[in-house]
Amino acid sequence: QVQLVESGGGLVQAGGSLRLSCAASGRTFSSSVMGWFRQTPGKEREFVATIDWTGTSTYYADSVKGRFTVSRDNAKNTVFLQMNSLKPEDTAVYYCAAKLYDSGKNDMSRDYAYWGQGTQVTVSS
Repeated sequence: QVQLVESGGGLVQAGGSLRLSCAASGRTFSSSVMGWFRQTPGKEREFVATIDWTGTSTYYADSVKGRFTVSRDNAKNTVFLQMNSLKPEDTAVYYCAAKLYDSGKNDMSRDYAYWGQGTQVTVSS
């Protein structure tokens, strides 16, 4: 079992930065692939970024590549999403998620077993 709690969301102007955190509890965190997804009303949940259990392999959606950075600290059971050069189209509820096996790209939401409650990110123009 893994329980996830996101924090760090808020309102920011376009071009600004935010750092999301996802605190995890459970013995399996350090061996879990972690992902970040986002969702806006009326749309499906969208993949943002993922990081493997070692923290050495990451993968990003094209829409955020070069602007967002995912990282993790297994000693603190926390995964981060640093978001720079934010755009109004980044506005969404952001979720972190955990899966217990590595399937390569790890960009499919249906493969993630555990989810946080989400944190709102709003980027004003």
